[in-house]
Amino acid sequence: MDGAARSAGAGEGVSALEALLAQRIRDAGPLGIDEYMATALTHPEHGYYATRDPLGAAGDFVTAPEVSQMFGELVGAWCIDNWARMGRPDPVILAELGPGRGTLMADLLRAARVAPDFRRALRLHLVETSRALRAAQARRLADAAPRWHDNLDTLPQGPLLLVANEFLDALPIRQLVRQADGWHERRVALDSDGALAFTLAAAPDPGTAIPRALSNAAPGNLCEIRPAAAALAASVGARLSRQGGVALFIDYGHAASACGDTLQAVKNHRRHDVLADPGTADLTAHVDFATFAAAATAAGARAWGPVTQGAFLVALGLATRAAALKERATPAQAAAIDAACRRLIDPEEMGSVFKVLALAHPSLPAPAGLSEGLAA
Repeated sequence: MDGAARSAGAGEGVSALEALLAQRIRDAGPLGIDEYMATALTHPEHGYYATRDPLGAAGDFVTAPEVSQMFGELVGAWCIDNWARMGRPDPVILAELGPGRGTLMADLLRAARVAPDFRRALRLHLVETSRALRAAQARRLADAAPRWHDNLDTLPQGPLLLVANEFLDALPIRQLVRQADGWHERRVALDSDGALAFTLAAAPDPGTAIPRALSNAAPGNLCEIRPAAAALAASVGARLSRQGGVALFIDYGHAASACGDTLQAVKNHRRHDVLADPGTADLTAHVDFATFAAAATAAGARAWGPVTQGAFLVALGLATRAAALKERATPAQAAAIDAACRRLIDPEEMGSVFKVLALAHPSLPAPAGLSEGLAA
């Protein structure tokens, strides 16, 4: 075993999901981290997203739309601008992946009031599997008559504006460790006490699609791959190339493929043991934007970026929007607006680790805020 273990199996205090995972391991052998992660997050009865609203001060983490309304408003202005560049299609599918409480979309739709033609043309579709979050979205976005989907496959045909903020980081990953004889998959097994623990597969996996930039990594290096993200990129890229549109992805991660263990669990706004109490903590890993962009461009789209979130929001006019809000603000409100700006764009906060990537039909010009840093 190569890591910390936690109580599992039939011991006292073991959760239902932990017991289920332990039994699955006893029946079929160690789990890939992708299977462990998917089960912990999306099990229909005991999974993290099925049982709670994870957002906000009372939850486990705070996303950019929860920091300030300015974030969603600027994304809304960006969508309106791209709709115009697309030739103002009517109707246009406006879709969001993982909409959370609907905060970003509510702010986006409020910004759309300045463009009534766009507001009339859009048809709102939300890709969300959590029952709890669907209920929150229904309350907040009722005026826009949203329709829900379990995945992208059931979205209506036609020109698309797609937004995904902190969606890719929660897609399951696989971890592989370079040994002298090849790449060995890191898995979740049971130790001699029946506790969840990390282990390495005894034999290398010859079919693993390691990013080309990492294929010659030295022994001991760990590589993370995310097949679900590559499949999503290919699907979105193919759709955009056939039917037109633009997709915006904002997430934390690295612009170029890199080795390293980035899998983490967060509970109550603090780091949590990845194998402890599965289903009670959020599990995420950094996004490999280079690999994601490559999959989309191979399918026919054009990729713009990534750039840092700070650079993107500054280019879209965050300072101007903040100044407008402060004109009607009390001193305390103005201070809160300034604090939100710092959190969104400061390199020591969300400004650098979060990146922004756009996918688009190849005939479209560079989207606002993404004219530099062309990925492909």
